[in-house]
Amino acid sequence: MKSGFVYILEDLDGKYYIGSTSNLGVRLRQHSSGTTQTTRRMNNPRMVLNQKYATIYEARSIEKKMKKMKRRDYVEKMIREGFIRLSP
Repeated sequence: MKSGFVYILEDLDGKYYIGSTSNLGVRLRQHSSGTTQTTRRMNNPRMVLNQKYATIYEARSIEKKMKKMKRRDYVEKMIREGFIRLSP
């Protein structure tokens, strides 16, 4: 079973994007090239945090929980600490 990653992008306007993938390098290239519709409008997004999980299913579960929270302060705290503190 493939491992997975949860990642956070931040653009120059301070907007965040939370995503998950099994191949971080490919996914970041997709975001950078503008082929990903959800981040196409972001102003020069850069990755500010990523965390590896044993499976892509775990990573997707964490991504969903983070998106449901809709709390900017919690996302910023995770970025400052360099760690996502959620369980699948």
